[in-house]
Amino acid sequence: MPRFALALDLVDDPAKIAEYEKYHEKIPAEIDASIREAGITNMEIYRLGNRLFMIMETTDEFSFDAKAAADAANPHVQAWEKLMWGYQQALPMAKPGEKWLLMDQIFKL
Repeated sequence: MPRFALALDLVDDPAKIAEYEKYHEKIPAEIDASIREAGITNMEIYRLGNRLFMIMETTDEFSFDAKAAADAANPHVQAWEKLMWGYQQALPMAKPGEKWLLMDQIFKL
């Protein structure tokens, strides 16, 4: 089962970070469904300061391109992403329009 690690920053504001975490205590059902329908079988997000780290486990058929296309066509996901972008900020090395960046695995035990 494929596993991916991604990173993103939050706006460095304790109040905004607390709000962001509150939203993730129970995400909307439509967002949960869009994640699962894309072939993501497990997703975890960790935070250190304002840096986020996401681990995704997916089916073999999962595609980032297919997920992006489905998200673009889903008004619930678009509304969620717009709301979340008020709390998030791109990593310094991100290209324009990039959000979560895929990390390279450099070690495995």
